[in-house]
Amino acid sequence: MKSRWLVLLTAGLGLLALPGSASDWPQWRGPERTGVSKERGLLKDWPPAGPKLLWQVQDIGDGYSTPAVMGNRIYILGNRGMENEFVQALSVEDGKPLWTTRLGNVGSPNQEPPYPMSRSTPTIDGDMLYALSSDGDLVCLQRATGKTLWQKSLRGDFGGKPGKWAYAESPLIDGDALVATPGGPDATLVALNKKTGAVIWKSAVPGGDLAAYASAIAAEAAGRRQYIQFLDKGVVGVDAKTGRFLWRYDKTSTGPANIPTPVADNGYVYSANARRFGGGLVQLHATKDGVTAEEVYFERDVPNTLGGQILLSGTLYGTNPKGMVAAEFLTGKIKWQAPAVGPGAVQYADGLLYVHGENGEVALVEASPDAYREKGRFTPSSPPKRVRSREMAWTYPVVANGRLYIRDIGTLWCYDVRDAKAGR
Repeated sequence: MKSRWLVLLTAGLGLLALPGSASDWPQWRGPERTGVSKERGLLKDWPPAGPKLLWQVQDIGDGYSTPAVMGNRIYILGNRGMENEFVQALSVEDGKPLWTTRLGNVGSPNQEPPYPMSRSTPTIDGDMLYALSSDGDLVCLQRATGKTLWQKSLRGDFGGKPGKWAYAESPLIDGDALVATPGGPDATLVALNKKTGAVIWKSAVPGGDLAAYASAIAAEAAGRRQYIQFLDKGVVGVDAKTGRFLWRYDKTSTGPANIPTPVADNGYVYSANARRFGGGLVQLHATKDGVTAEEVYFERDVPNTLGGQILLSGTLYGTNPKGMVAAEFLTGKIKWQAPAVGPGAVQYADGLLYVHGENGEVALVEASPDAYREKGRFTPSSPPKRVRSREMAWTYPVVANGRLYIRDIGTLWCYDVRDAKAGR
């Protein structure tokens, strides 16, 4: 009887969303939205064929959503057709679905160039999960079951105005607030009570910017807590308590593809736009009336592509149209440049940069300001076929709990990148 009880208990635990660890990846760009993981004990180089493939699933639905990982579950958005965009929970062990919750329709299905698919990364906060569809359907779900607790429409409830490629942001949770970007003149940004969805404030940013495709961050700068977001007409900061508009920097904004999440550090904010082939740094200063943003530099060859930038000990890593690049954060001075896998998305863990190239290749690169040192490169097996003109592999890589996740359209790969000799 006792052994039967243990079997039933073990089976039941497999259905639960187990608590996470410090090596989880609970939201867009990781625990602090910086693309930086504190995980250790990972492989320092890869064999010629790449790390060990644990599993591959090819039916998770279309989209560019990056996985969020907590405990024994992966959470990701997908869509099948234009009338079914959904968030789903998958098993870490084999990628099989555990639950699926429909969000709504795919946003702006007639967009040009045509990339109508899911985009947002779910945000995990304790027992709750928050997700935003490409059409602006914002939901709070029970993480264990996928049950909807509350929902809002950025379009219908706030008069939201997204860019031509619909909504792509990943919700920000900061304390008791959920921050999102409807866009438009009345509620360019909003803060909602994360437990109920009730409005805390609506911020009408001057100019009434459309929502772009970046995700907001929280930062302490110029003597106050701010939410910083890259909108259609530039990077802005608003007061975290009230939503009051504070400052704007528009030099990196050429539209329509304002995509990379800003990087903030010690009163400085970096933003980039690949369409203009450049990146800019501003320093924020407190003034009698609020905050000003003073430009420090704008340079063309600094990390600037849509795959994001990583700041480590004063060096900014990422890609530009020529390939991998490292630059001094405070000056924009290039430290090295290498073709690598070309433009791509980056994540950092355990002294290394994981790069998912727009060409589909995956590389492991030493995070060193001295020189480009590649530690491995491979191409995932059985990649999806491209059916849209100019479509590329745009999804960011994720490392969580010793596993590397790569997503490309409807396919998700899981690799073992643990170093067995290092211990954990």
